[in-house]
Amino acid sequence: MIWFVTIEKNHINVIGIKFFRRFKLINYIWFLILICGILTGLFTGKGELISQSIIKAANDSVELIIGMVGLLCLWCGVMKIAEKSGLTLKLARLMEPILKRIYKEAGKDKRSLGAIVMNLTANMMGLSNAATPFGIKAMEEMQRLNQKKDTASDDMALFLVMNAACMQLLPATVISLRAAAGSKNPGVIILPAIMATAIACIVGIICCKILEKFF
Repeated sequence: MIWFVTIEKNHINVIGIKFFRRFKLINYIWFLILICGILTGLFTGKGELISQSIIKAANDSVELIIGMVGLLCLWCGVMKIAEKSGLTLKLARLMEPILKRIYKEAGKDKRSLGAIVMNLTANMMGLSNAATPFGIKAMEEMQRLNQKKDTASDDMALFLVMNAACMQLLPATVISLRAAAGSKNPGVIILPAIMATAIACIVGIICCKILEKFF
């Protein structure tokens, strides 16, 4: 889960980027793109083609969702078993020594570090619902340690980057999409996904550490 953080009246507002409740700019952008496309089609005499495309896209979306439901339920079940069996906690223990070195202030605070570890671990395992409350808790704990209450700390910025570029051990959603689209081997992307997300996470951390020295 990706988080969008704003500072207002010395309080941290952690908002799911998916909903954009406070900032609706993305809604205006999509609306503008949609209107421009429709008007362009009408002016070029392709109104009928637009109507057909809308109907086809709606039907294809429903078929794709139905095809994904079973696989997503399966992967969610597998991830829940991993959580209940203690696999997530074992992974968290492995990550803790590394995160202690990465986070300057939060790494010294057990409450902050615990929430960060559990959030990142849940994200790595594809348990986004479980990761959400830990993400909010981690931000609250880091704000408690923050000396400048109206400015996000370096640890907060790093945490956001690691959420945005979190390493994925099992990309269940992409696997389900590939299977629903008729892929002969939907799981072939597991290793490339692990490598790509791991590189993205490492690059994000390095960039944060470099920028910390200048800002």
